[in-house]
Amino acid sequence: MSPARTRKPVGQVALVGAGTGDPGLLALRAAELLATADLVVADERIAAEILLLAGERTEVQVVDSSEPQGAALVAAAKTGQIVVRLYPGDPFVVADGVKDAEAVVKGKQRLEIVPGLPAPVAVPGFAGVPVGMPRTIARVEDGLDWAGIASAPGTLVLMAQIGEVAKAASALIEHGRKAETPVSVTVGGTTADQRTVISTLIDVEHDITELAGEALVVVGDVVKKADKLGWFEQRALYGWKVLVPRTRDQAGTLSAALRGHGAIPVEVPTIAVEPPRTPAPMERAIKGLVTGRYLWVAFTSTNAVKAVREKLEEFGLDARAFAGVKVAAVGDATAQALLDYGIKPELVPVGEQSSEGLLQEWAPYDEVFDPIDRVFLPRADIATDTLLAGLRELGWQVDDVTAYRTVRAAPPPAETREALKGGGFDAVLFTSSSTVRNLVGIAGKPHDTTILAAIGPQTLKTAEELGLRVDVVASRPDVLSLVESLAAHALQMRANGELAPSARRRKRPAKKATKR
Repeated sequence: MSPARTRKPVGQVALVGAGTGDPGLLALRAAELLATADLVVADERIAAEILLLAGERTEVQVVDSSEPQGAALVAAAKTGQIVVRLYPGDPFVVADGVKDAEAVVKGKQRLEIVPGLPAPVAVPGFAGVPVGMPRTIARVEDGLDWAGIASAPGTLVLMAQIGEVAKAASALIEHGRKAETPVSVTVGGTTADQRTVISTLIDVEHDITELAGEALVVVGDVVKKADKLGWFEQRALYGWKVLVPRTRDQAGTLSAALRGHGAIPVEVPTIAVEPPRTPAPMERAIKGLVTGRYLWVAFTSTNAVKAVREKLEEFGLDARAFAGVKVAAVGDATAQALLDYGIKPELVPVGEQSSEGLLQEWAPYDEVFDPIDRVFLPRADIATDTLLAGLRELGWQVDDVTAYRTVRAAPPPAETREALKGGGFDAVLFTSSSTVRNLVGIAGKPHDTTILAAIGPQTLKTAEELGLRVDVVASRPDVLSLVESLAAHALQMRANGELAPSARRRKRPAKKATKR
């Protein structure tokens, strides 16, 4: 009997297009591969935001775009790794992608191609220019057949460096295109740095003097529709750089909402959440929860939900521990955290979402109808006593338990502190009194031109006590309302003809230029 052969590990190489740099425009398959790959070999032109999608255990190598990678991809795959080669745009639009694919096939490794949105397809839509058909796509370079390009039917879509746009416009006029033909020039397309100028072939050289880098140029009458359809750069907070001072694991929802309005969120943790110094009170409370000590549990923050959940899991318990117990949440965000855990709260204020609002709807203890008179109140070590005192006034016995401690985070990098104090941020969002105090403590006071927004009255009061001028207060005390209120303020500023801080930092071309 012949000895068994050792099977070689099976690897795979996926050539993935990263599109134009917006992670939201990646194919779902591209995101899956980035999250699960053993090795990502990324072109140096790939946006950092896309590289953040790589898994925690994924090795990321950034390589020179001019160097072939085929041999290295094959070698890694032969060790059994899942390898992702990441290109800007689409793998088969760039020459390197074709060469790498041929090397993988020659090396007898499994090959997968994941297309990416090329700039000529994606960017015009973000500039509000419906290219339509027929269309001609070309890169401006030496030897281009300008006579053929100028006479092509339909719309022209040109890829060029800004310095080449004027040359292209002159060549098109020389070969028969009318000088008044509309032109859109977009740089940084689909990213937070996108800038679009609307001009004509004869005027474009003058109008784009403030733009730089790689440009996507559309030539044709369809450009006229950009005034009405240019949605991306018309968003309320477009281009605003907004500081988000929150705990790191809570910033996601807030940052996503800001991006939806066109802002560039910069997350600066000001609070670190740590377990209580003495675990015994929480452990006794969890035991009481299971044994029927409480009629109610009152949650005043998502951190409190997380702390109780983690303590239950530590003891091998889950949401079933709340069977027979009524649950209250101070607001929608806290209620959602409970729902995510499988618990539907019985009481959430429909009016003011605060401790005061919760107390207004909390019924007094009734010894006839309430079999138990005790409430479990897990909260932060620095929480105010408003809810505690109010419940006791309503006749309830309260186990006030420190579920977590909030401590001041480490100072942010020097450049962030300098930007905050020097007017480098358009807005700062304060989501609690502690974020106000801690941000000032670790980074200093924001510049006078910076728009400050507070999540509620108590946060507003704390900011004013520290000498800060608050411009916006959320319509409801939750993070989504805070962002919506800031966006409404920005639109009102625009309607009043006021320049946003970002506009004061970056002047835009005025002559025949429509910015979005």
